[in-house]
Amino acid sequence: MHRRPTAPPPPSPDPPAPPRTATRVAVALAVCSVLLLTLVAARWHPLLALDGGLSRTTHRWAVQYPGVTEVFRVLTDWVWDPLTMRLACAAAAVWLIWRRAAWRTALWLAVTCAVAVIVQQSVKAAVDRPRPAWRDPVDTAHYAAFPSGHAMTATLVCGLLLWLLHRCGPGRVLWRTAVAAALVSVAGVGVTRVWLGVHWPSDVLGGWLFGALLAALAVIVYEWPRRRRPELPPRRRG
Repeated sequence: MHRRPTAPPPPSPDPPAPPRTATRVAVALAVCSVLLLTLVAARWHPLLALDGGLSRTTHRWAVQYPGVTEVFRVLTDWVWDPLTMRLACAAAAVWLIWRRAAWRTALWLAVTCAVAVIVQQSVKAAVDRPRPAWRDPVDTAHYAAFPSGHAMTATLVCGLLLWLLHRCGPGRVLWRTAVAAALVSVAGVGVTRVWLGVHWPSDVLGGWLFGALLAALAVIVYEWPRRRRPELPPRRRG
């Protein structure tokens, strides 16, 4: 009798690689963020002129329409405030632990938000851009202007929560509602900051870029060691 030749052992799998889409997005966002940061730090005149023109127009509207200004102040101070956004992340972390026992995911979410605060304040201190100054201000804010902390935090939190929701396999209605709410929040917080005269438009753009960049980097960090593991623990019954 002839023995069948034994099949060679399968080759050992390659080490996990970071997700390609998130990596490409992160590279593109990093390039745009560095470019805008350079232009702002260098006080590039065309950018300053565009910022000044847009800000003067929106400030004139803010003074002319006090009712709209008051609504925007409530939205930016309570609904889209960075503290509110971080509390939403905290609530999501508690849900992950309670319903899915996903301690690692909850910790990742908390650490990402903490790192974002450090990055935001470090960039603000390094650039030290003054905020708009008006003879008849409709609102006030503290610290340096670039990047907008409201825009950066909203972009980061909405991006992370949407990504986590997508991994849980939501229904079509829930997913579309969440995407719409995220888009309104990210765009709306940018509009309110410029309308209230506490940020230049490029501050808001910088906040959007830095927030999206940190979200993409966080996804890469999360996915890298988990390529061979289940994405999230199964949902608890009961």
